Amino acid sequence: MPATNEGARNHLESITGILSPEEIALRLGAKHQPSKPRVPGASLTDPGVVGKRWALLPDAAGAKAEVADAVSLERHALFAHNIENFIGTVKIPVGLAGPLRVNGITAQGDYYVPLATTEAALVASYHRGASVITLAGGCTTMVLSEGVGRAPAYAFHSLLEAGNFVQWCVVNTEKIRAAAEATTRFGKLKDVRFTIEGNHVYMLLDYTTGDAAGQNMVTLATAAVGAFIAESCPVKPRYFFVEGNMSGDKKASAQSFQSVRGKKVAAEVRLSRKLVERHLHTTPEKMADYWRMSALGGVLSGTLGVQGHYANGLAALFIACGQDAACVAEAAVGVTRFEVGGEGELYAAVTLPNLIVGTVGGGTRLPSQQACLNVLGLAGAGHARALAEVCAALALAGELSIIAALSAGQFARAHERLARGKKSGA
Repeated sequence: MPATNEGARNHLESITGILSPEEIALRLGAKHQPSKPRVPGASLTDPGVVGKRWALLPDAAGAKAEVADAVSLERHALFAHNIENFIGTVKIPVGLAGPLRVNGITAQGDYYVPLATTEAALVASYHRGASVITLAGGCTTMVLSEGVGRAPAYAFHSLLEAGNFVQWCVVNTEKIRAAAEATTRFGKLKDVRFTIEGNHVYMLLDYTTGDAAGQNMVTLATAAVGAFIAESCPVKPRYFFVEGNMSGDKKASAQSFQSVRGKKVAAEVRLSRKLVERHLHTTPEKMADYWRMSALGGVLSGTLGVQGHYANGLAALFIACGQDAACVAEAAVGVTRFEVGGEGELYAAVTLPNLIVGTVGGGTRLPSQQACLNVLGLAGAGHARALAEVCAALALAGELSIIAALSAGQFARAHERLARGKKSGA
């Protein structure tokens, strides 16, 4: 968005201060003096190499004991497949929200949900929503669809070549599937779609990935597809890439919002008027009024979906349970809906189409993260769909709590009390 003339002038004055044009040019120009030493060791994690990395940071020597603590160094080999240039670990507070009663196809029972965050009031908010859901008998959850995509992209000399390439791929879909699935025991190529833009072809490969989140799995499978096509297809592209930025990976996109990326999950609950008034300190009508106004606000601001703060709970759960935290960019997209029912109760529902979660592989193997999955009872194979249902239930709990606080005028007060720790009379 372009800035106004006055806004640009005020901004430049605020950041340049009393610097002269010559001083600004000197600061912003390229500098070719020798750089500091490169960080050594790449994927090596042994304490000797860690010590060499910390030797690059003499001004941060006092921080070493907090990051490269004895436990982290003792367990250094466990991190070798999850980090490069390892210097230690950071500690994030973990709180429990719950119990959260989930009545899902795969997730069944009362869950204490571990949430890793530095934001005060977050766990308290999700805890309140979880408690109310449990008092209502739990929320219903269901995985509606699954699929993780990669979108290799091919460039040709002409539209005719692009069309002939797609025609060959359609005829040879089973061979493409075999090439992809030869790279994995658990991944399955469920669909192949094409988008042609001039002489470019985007090939959308949709996979199921078992209990893994699946990004690495589908990347390796798609690389195998590319190798097979390069060897077998008579229509040779000028060049191609394993990902053409059309899969929606780690970004909010209309495509995945309308279909699925990861797991598409819905959760719903009905709260009696008495529960709402007693435990959320508001009314179903006020919550529905707030939702209606906030839905229009979301439309007016151009958001993908309409929801309050899925990202808060999902980020905290992802970090605690070893999920790829960057996937919150796409996972925190969806729709929240509130209605007042025929008997004056509150009906609340959330639908999240982009939950990229897994219970095997990646960060789930690390000690603290596996421990948090064990807190949920969802570590290891066979639990990915249940974890996705718990994620949706948690998002629902957070929506109930934040919208109750906003509709009751308690939102700012709660943050002042919990985040600032302000004492009465202070």
